[in-house]
Amino acid sequence: MKIQINTDNNIEGGDELTQQTQAVVESALERFAEHITRVEVHLSDENSSHKGGTDKRCVMEARLEGMQPVAVIDQADHIEQAVNGGQTGKIARSRTGTVE
Repeated sequence: MKIQINTDNNIEGGDELTQQTQAVVESALERFAEHITRVEVHLSDENSSHKGGTDKRCVMEARLEGMQPVAVIDQADHIEQAVNGGQTGKIARSRTGTVE
């Protein structure tokens, strides 16, 4: 299972964030790893640093063998919360489509 982390210009995508995100994905999807070819994680700050609120967004898309990709979305006050917001659990429970 390959994990690809993408960030927008407003998120500092350093090694710590990459390692933390990979660990969350690997841990949650470990039992399905042989059926998942790739997980793409897109992290963004919808309002940049100019506005407050729940504007950190994490979109995860899992590509499963022989199935349509599964995408899940979560938003939170902090990027770590968005990553840990249960998307990997949603991927594990979902078969196809987008889950929010």
